[in-house]
Amino acid sequence: MQLSRRAIPYTPFTKELAGATIALLSTAGVHLKSQTPYDVEGDNSYREIPGDVNPGDLTVTHAHYDTSQALQDINCVFPIERLRELARDGVIGAVAPMHYGMMGYTLRMKQVIEETAPEIAQKIEHSPTDAVLLTGG
Repeated sequence: MQLSRRAIPYTPFTKELAGATIALLSTAGVHLKSQTPYDVEGDNSYREIPGDVNPGDLTVTHAHYDTSQALQDINCVFPIERLRELARDGVIGAVAPMHYGMMGYTLRMKQVIEETAPEIAQKIEHSPTDAVLLTGG
């Protein structure tokens, strides 16, 4: 696999933010407590997180950054409550019905590029989502 060093072409966001539906994609290891935890030695899978999730139902599985703050306040890596506030205040149009979590440590980047990322992108493309906020750990 050869990764390109070329820049991704700039694509301006032309929709009014006040009418846009926003989703979250976090590489901080966020998932529902009821879902299978990530393999901290390298995991290319992702977890779907509903837009109406109770933040108390979320947790973090990641061994490659200090997760203590994220475990105290999930919003520092998965700002779902902040998105809801922005929607309530009319800054954004809506919170997407589905969000995605990944554990951003992998030894198989080719699989992420060729399988995981396109699968997530396809799901987002076929949803009412206009933009994605990417967060890390």
